[in-house]
Amino acid sequence: METRDVPISVPALATEPRFAQRLREHLEAEQLLDKCYQLQEMPGGRVALPVLEEKLSLLSLPQEMPCGLVRIQDPIPSRASRRRAPARRLRDELRRLLGESWSEELERDVPRAWQRHGDLVLLSEDSFRAAPWEKLGPALWETVASALGARRLARRGRVLPGGMRCPSVTLLLGQDPWVEHVDNGIRYTFDVTKCMFSPGNITEKLRVASLPCSGEVLVDLYAGIGYFTLPYLVHAAAAFAHACEWNSHAVEALRRNLVLNGVQDRCRVHHGDSREVSAAAGHAPHPCRASPQLPCLCFQLELRDVADRVNLGLIPSSEEGWPVACRVLKKGTGGVLHIHHNVEALPAERGSPEGSSPDGEAQHPMEGGGKETRRARIRPEWQRWAEATAARIRGLLAELHGQPWSTSILHIEVVKSYAPHVHHLVLDLECRPTLPTEPTASSSIPPDPTGR
Repeated sequence: METRDVPISVPALATEPRFAQRLREHLEAEQLLDKCYQLQEMPGGRVALPVLEEKLSLLSLPQEMPCGLVRIQDPIPSRASRRRAPARRLRDELRRLLGESWSEELERDVPRAWQRHGDLVLLSEDSFRAAPWEKLGPALWETVASALGARRLARRGRVLPGGMRCPSVTLLLGQDPWVEHVDNGIRYTFDVTKCMFSPGNITEKLRVASLPCSGEVLVDLYAGIGYFTLPYLVHAAAAFAHACEWNSHAVEALRRNLVLNGVQDRCRVHHGDSREVSAAAGHAPHPCRASPQLPCLCFQLELRDVADRVNLGLIPSSEEGWPVACRVLKKGTGGVLHIHHNVEALPAERGSPEGSSPDGEAQHPMEGGGKETRRARIRPEWQRWAEATAARIRGLLAELHGQPWSTSILHIEVVKSYAPHVHHLVLDLECRPTLPTEPTASSSIPPDPTGR
């Protein structure tokens, strides 16, 4: 549907200027004055004082102050109104729109939080679901957009089933689903109806941007629209990145974002399921995780021995990508894996309040050996998961290369609480071969970082 401006009108009492102050005091005393809008001069010199629509039935016109009921078209918001919190402004505008039809049920249905992407506001799934809203038609969405300072509106639904985690989003106002979001100076553009964007990961994106990656090659196995690929390239100064993604909609956004941020020449996009391995390699192909309604984009990732760093940003678990991550690490020098995982606290540990930690916590320094900027408290369950992951990766690398490898836990980062007693963690795991490799004729020639 197209965005169009619908004039707002509010009721007001119009009187001669000499009575305006006395009338204002009277309306304030009776709690009838609408303080959301300014007094306004009317044709003929009269002054109009806005009154609350829902209290019109209580209005009694004072005999000593001649006045009449009028409507102000496109009233001017008061200074106090312009300073109101957006959630309160939204509620006030909706109460004005519904007048006497306003109810507690509708007030509970008004959202108090939302996501903003440029001029588009994305509402939560459970907002404006009560039946009375439907009767308002386009006027509802135009009022909401105006109150929130937006030109377009959309509402989230449930994430569609399937490994691609496609959102179910409906445009309510406007026709163009592409939005732009800026995080830490990086521009992300994407189709809000086709791609997900998690603002809760901003702390991890900021951390990634500060990692010492100058001259390094990155492989991002679950790149999405470039959530982590871009901070590595733009701020962490990675020399080159391989971005792997299976969702065609995310790939389109990723390519746009690389251009938007001027790093398209330092990244190669691999479109398909990076977890696939070929039957010729002795493994059965992984079944495509795509939704049945979407084309299967399984492929064999041919990268080997190229990465100084591998990002595995898939939750609830990136475990199926661990063998691929081991294969793309440089076999001569190894590198660092950033492994995302949702870790649940055991029942015995749930007595500890969120944000605190029981006895036996472990602490790890930040990568690079510098002083830790935030002494993260690591719960025993998180530590056990990290140690088990390190052992599993160590075994995969030894099996792959036929020689021992060492793994060291550099850091455990708590990204966010994903659900009650479940936390999204990132393990920074350093992986190094323990025996020197024999020199070969080609050992002095470093591998092509582009994988070509």
